[in-house]
Amino acid sequence: MTEISADPKLESQRATSEKPASRGRGTMLRWFMVLFLVFLVLGIYTLLQRRTEHQVLAEQTERMAVPFVSVIHATRIEGESAMVLPGTLKAYVESPIYARTNGYLKKWYKDIGSHVNKGDLLAEIDTPEIDQQLAQMRADLTTAQANLGLAGTTAARYQDLLKSDSVSRQDVDNASGNYAARQAMVQSAEANVKRLEELESFKRVYAPFSGVITQRNVDAGNLINAGNGGSANKEMFDLAQIDPLRVFVSVPQSFGPSIHVGMKACLELSEFSGRSFCGQVTRTANAIDPATRTLLTEVDVPNPSGALLPGSYAQVNFNVKMTGQRFTLPINALLFRPEGTMAAVVGPDNRLNLKKITIGRDFGANLEVLEGISPEDNIVINPPDALEQGQQVKVAPQSTTNTPNAK
Repeated sequence: MTEISADPKLESQRATSEKPASRGRGTMLRWFMVLFLVFLVLGIYTLLQRRTEHQVLAEQTERMAVPFVSVIHATRIEGESAMVLPGTLKAYVESPIYARTNGYLKKWYKDIGSHVNKGDLLAEIDTPEIDQQLAQMRADLTTAQANLGLAGTTAARYQDLLKSDSVSRQDVDNASGNYAARQAMVQSAEANVKRLEELESFKRVYAPFSGVITQRNVDAGNLINAGNGGSANKEMFDLAQIDPLRVFVSVPQSFGPSIHVGMKACLELSEFSGRSFCGQVTRTANAIDPATRTLLTEVDVPNPSGALLPGSYAQVNFNVKMTGQRFTLPINALLFRPEGTMAAVVGPDNRLNLKKITIGRDFGANLEVLEGISPEDNIVINPPDALEQGQQVKVAPQSTTNTPNAK
């Protein structure tokens, strides 16, 4: 069988056409490898970047969880100084004036700010129901008195008839008992008349003491209810005696022994610059308030001109020198909590200790601290309200400064 040899030209053409195809596949494979390496590098870079960002975020969160605070030291007040404490002025006597009878307000005679003397007429109340009841009870009293007279005459006659045995002892006893009952009825009617007369007298409202009308809550035509029971029964007037005035001062426990009855004390008010109003200590509570550790002290101050007004704030200067250890702190270093005024102190372990302090004088931007802190304490300045006892903090570097000395 004869073999057919391949055509050399066809073999050459086939080899020539297979070489470009193999070169194209090799090129594509190389490009694919290059792209794969590029995406692999980008993926690794992205993962590393995200990991770095997470680490940075975690570190920032950890740093922010522990707040940075700035601290100061309290400034010591050197030398002796007078004891000056805040006080509140109150009227010597203050009383709401209520109606004692029902009716309608006929007329009022005194308004707010009016100075009245004891016994001055403040208002009149129209009481038609009380007037009618009084007229009825007076008529009942007249009837009872007439019946009493008749019963007395009958009893006397029966006593005379008993002597001649014209009536029985039982009839005499009945007549005597009727007379006694009529006497009791007259006494009851007289008591009712007296009660209604006194009730009717309350239609005129008088000032119980001399003072100033601080509030008027009624007007002509208003329905007036007797007494102060319930929210609808509002007082007609508020009357205050403003000469003298009482000034109540909370004296710190450490200075309580220095306070005694008769001690001189002078008031200073911002609205009366350069002027003082002097009085004396009249009484103390003779007990320390366990909530504030202070002694409630009352100072009576004459006020003949009426310049001092109840409810005002004043600085009370006591005639006693203070020599104890005292400090000043700026107002923005204090925390005002329900438990009292506190200072946030940073301890050696960088944990907070909230110390309760006792405030003395007010120097404006600074306050005097009588108790609760020491000069070595690192006190947080501008403390956030969210600070808690035992909280971990970090002290900002180069933040320790001193407050100005109080003069």
